[in-house]
Amino acid sequence: MSAIAAKIAQELNVKTDQVTAAISLLDDGSTVPFIARYRKEATKGLDDGHLRTLSQRLEYLRELEERRHVILTNIEQQDKLTPPLRQAILDADNKTRLEDLYLPYRPKRRTKGQIAIEAGLEPLASALFQQWQLVPEIEAEQYINIPAGFENTDKVLEGAIYILIERFAEDAALLAKLRRLIAKQAHLKSKVLKKKEKEGAKYRDYFEYSEKIVKIPSHRALALLRGRNEGFLSLSLDVDPQQESSHYSSAEHIITEHYQLNLSSQPAAKFLTKVVHMAWKVKFSQSLETEFLGTLREKAEQEAILVFAKNLKDLLMAAPAGPKVTMGIDPGFRTGCKIAVVDATGKLLKTATIFPHEPQNNWDKSIRTLVNLARQYKVDLIAIGNGTASRESDKLAGEVVKACDGKIKKIIVSEAGASVYSASELAATEFPDIDVSIRGAVSIARRLQDPLAELVKIDPKAIGVGQYQHDVSQSKLSKALDNVIEDCVNAVGVDINSASAALLTRVAGLNKTIANNVIRYRDTHGRFNSRKDIKSVERLGPKAFEQAAGFLRISDGINPLDASGVHPETYPIVDKIVAQLNTSIDQVLNEEALANKVDFQSLVDDKFGDITVKDVVQELAKPARDPRPEFKTATFTEGVESIKDLNVGMVLEGVVSNVANFGAFVDLGVHQDGLVHISAITNKFISDPRDVVKAGDIVKVKVTEVDVERKRISLTMRLTDEASAPTKQKYQPTHTPKSNTKSKHQAKQQHHNKKPKPVENAAMGNAFADAFAKLKK
Repeated sequence: MSAIAAKIAQELNVKTDQVTAAISLLDDGSTVPFIARYRKEATKGLDDGHLRTLSQRLEYLRELEERRHVILTNIEQQDKLTPPLRQAILDADNKTRLEDLYLPYRPKRRTKGQIAIEAGLEPLASALFQQWQLVPEIEAEQYINIPAGFENTDKVLEGAIYILIERFAEDAALLAKLRRLIAKQAHLKSKVLKKKEKEGAKYRDYFEYSEKIVKIPSHRALALLRGRNEGFLSLSLDVDPQQESSHYSSAEHIITEHYQLNLSSQPAAKFLTKVVHMAWKVKFSQSLETEFLGTLREKAEQEAILVFAKNLKDLLMAAPAGPKVTMGIDPGFRTGCKIAVVDATGKLLKTATIFPHEPQNNWDKSIRTLVNLARQYKVDLIAIGNGTASRESDKLAGEVVKACDGKIKKIIVSEAGASVYSASELAATEFPDIDVSIRGAVSIARRLQDPLAELVKIDPKAIGVGQYQHDVSQSKLSKALDNVIEDCVNAVGVDINSASAALLTRVAGLNKTIANNVIRYRDTHGRFNSRKDIKSVERLGPKAFEQAAGFLRISDGINPLDASGVHPETYPIVDKIVAQLNTSIDQVLNEEALANKVDFQSLVDDKFGDITVKDVVQELAKPARDPRPEFKTATFTEGVESIKDLNVGMVLEGVVSNVANFGAFVDLGVHQDGLVHISAITNKFISDPRDVVKAGDIVKVKVTEVDVERKRISLTMRLTDEASAPTKQKYQPTHTPKSNTKSKHQAKQQHHNKKPKPVENAAMGNAFADAFAKLKK
């Protein structure tokens, strides 16, 4: 354990005792949010980012240690564990190296080499490998074994070749050298399969493509792998991409040099040359190609999951409109617009369905209905879903706002995942008598009031802010997204008297069963008036209370501290502060100058250290502070309702809907997001768009190009850029001499289901090519 802690500490650039303390807390059942917030004293300030990484590495390294123990035991049982081998196994710092060392001792399946060994050909293979002056054909005559299937010298020599190939394949040092060679120069090549050109047109950028495998970005790697899995592309590893043809590859040179096979005219030279060639072609090239493609997928998945996690965090931590009476509109044409009015706490007050658009066109009647609802329930906000008919419904809401003397604000809200919530078991439990279509309007209204509280009810994978999210490990994705939700919920805190079961489930220390028990207790006994009451909830034991209490808030309760982020275990510190200042708890709350009045040293004791005391004082100064930003809304330009309304040079306001590695997508209210390529986000070089923008940000953009047929919108955040006509210049990346441009491909990632046009007719391809060329320059 000490070795694991030291290794993680080195990786995180922190002290070993910090990691040891964190591991001890995690093993004791503490959650990451609890440790990050209330155990800073023990970990000396490790934040949730450190702790998440630490937790992941701890799991990996423990698995590595378990596997190391199994391997050592197995080799020892074979009586083959030498001191050098033991040390090499103990020094192995990753699973790949460990398995390489174990290869010679792993239980063998009955391969061609094993069959040859059983037939007694191993001495021949060893002799020919070591004594080059031997004539293979003559030596092989002595090993003919007709019953075993080696009836002539050709069969015998073939068996000897397979014995040596398997021996080479178990050489950990040789494997390491070949891996270094591939990482240094190998390219991944893709080609379209025969007669699949038309059917697989969406992958045409990869019909003849080549790029250094260790340089392929995650989104491109996942596209290549998807193309192969769908049966349109073939992938292969080229270890010598600069050579048109070669009888002897650089990998074969590595094998030759490794075994010091200085062959020229020796009798066994031809035999050994064939061994080297077949070892690479039959064994190493295939196994290493599989391994590197697996590593490529794993890294691409990690990056894609990270992109999704960051976007989800930005979305969850978006500014809430707050506790205001809100009218939700789920727009639609033929089926009408579904209306739901909720009160300041999110409780459903009234529902309705109106038909203001085609084909009914009951515009005036719909306005009267909405105005009456707004006046009856004193609506403060109107939330309009951004799906079909959203801009038309936005106009309708504008008429309602005018009729109410402008006292109401209207906001277009992302409705991603609302339909998933509507059909969920949770929604059915919450609104058993409400039609599925109406539930979506409720969700839209609530997510304006508090995005976090509402979005936690939806499977995060349904929110749609990911990058190739369906191509990655769904279990890993779910785990990562669950961690993000847990961190966000606990960073904000939860009002236990109003929170849904879905929100309570995400509180540190609680689970679905306990969350439902909290709701049941609330329904039976009424509101919680003190954090002490929480202990009475069924199955909520001391450990769960310790983990959850600081994140569960009680407004207007018996103790004002229960509405803050001060943990009950540190209430004695507050009592000392109150006594020291000769005042009351109410007087120290929201007192920003409190830190200047408190004698910190007198509050520090064996139980509470300096870090904990400072945290308590900071929390008292701003109790229950919300880390989310101030609520703002984007104003979509009137008259710009579809992609056909866009013109090059327009400057518009929009909302960042998604951020990928290659740029940011912006919702302009035209039912089709535009792309701001990474090179057009700022005048400075950036390697990650999130350095400048995040999901939910309100930004101003200029339209640079529009392709109505392909539904492509090219934008720039550099408003001084000139919006010019499509250029004839084409940028061809050096790694893909016969493929389309990298930037053009990046723009296609979110739209690969659309039928493409030739690059000569696609202004978008040229625009992104130019942008990438400028970036590279």
